[in-house]
Amino acid sequence: MVGLTLSGLTAFPLELELGFVRDFLINQGMEHSTFFTWIEKVYSGVKETNLKYPFIAYGTDWLAFAHIVIAVAFIGPLKDPVKNIWVIEFGMIACAGIIPLAIIAGSIRSIPFYWQMIDCSFGIFGVIPLWICRKEIKKLAILTIRNS
Repeated sequence: MVGLTLSGLTAFPLELELGFVRDFLINQGMEHSTFFTWIEKVYSGVKETNLKYPFIAYGTDWLAFAHIVIAVAFIGPLKDPVKNIWVIEFGMIACAGIIPLAIIAGSIRSIPFYWQMIDCSFGIFGVIPLWICRKEIKKLAILTIRNS
């Protein structure tokens, strides 16, 4: 829930955040790295788009909102994990879906391969706590059946 909420909140100020990353890389003497080149390109694209077509950022506002709304759905498993295990499984399916999306859409959108792998890592690392939760909920379900 925290991860989804934080990633949602960070989708609002993209230009500001990219500016911070860009400045940090410059201050670290990394302005000749391929990573800096990518960040500079993304920063310039976001900045120019925001100047000329600010309504495009409305899409990332909705992305941010969606992250926060999905985080709210995970309150269900906190309140009644056995009844709401489907939310955990939904999250696991979403994590699995990150990988093909990052690779397919990333290739179509000319996202560098290393960045696609960073995006894929969200699915890989995101599924771990969900898998642990699901395993524990299954144990809880068995205990609940035995005690009823």
